[in-house]
Amino acid sequence: MTADQFRKLVLSFPDTEERAHHSHPDFRVGGKIFATLGHPDRTHGMVQVTPEQQAEFLHDHPLVFSPAAGAWGRKGSTIVALPKATMAVMKTAVEAAYQKALTKPAKGQKARSAGPKTSGRHARR
Repeated sequence: MTADQFRKLVLSFPDTEERAHHSHPDFRVGGKIFATLGHPDRTHGMVQVTPEQQAEFLHDHPLVFSPAAGAWGRKGSTIVALPKATMAVMKTAVEAAYQKALTKPAKGQKARSAGPKTSGRHARR
């Protein structure tokens, strides 16, 4: 897969926007980054999947995927060696990253809990 093929694939997902992040392209849905291109070089991309999905991709395609360094990698940031990736594998990976971004709360918001609030002046006594 080439960088242009990766870009075209990622942009085929509804409401995806291309922006720049740390001097390389990123791809967002709802303002949330789910993929990037060009880091550490033009032959690599990144998809942000769950740690469980990352483990599956690493196991099934060890020449294509590797975890990003540090905490980012532990949280699911997964580097893609584009020349070794097939379209079928990348469709699956990008779909997973896209779906994760759709379900992630917007920055500054927390996921809603099902239980009642118990803080502030209405806390239980």
